[in-house]
Amino acid sequence: MQKLSRITMDPQVMGGKPCIRNMRVTVGTLVGLMASGKTIDDVLAAYPYIERQDVLEALTYAAWRAEEKELPLAT
Repeated sequence: MQKLSRITMDPQVMGGKPCIRNMRVTVGTLVGLMASGKTIDDVLAAYPYIERQDVLEALTYAAWRAEEKELPLAT
């Protein structure tokens, strides 16, 4: 998987959720907007400090997380 340099996780920012470049914009927010039918241009207009590559990395991160497998803990 490519390095996602724009996705950050800091416990002091949005409770450690994956965010865009340490800003208070979560990956979930951007992916949710795209899932609701917004275009990248719509997202960029709503968040002028977000860049196109931020949205693309958020989608890449979400796709990667969707492919993860959860394994039960050994007891």
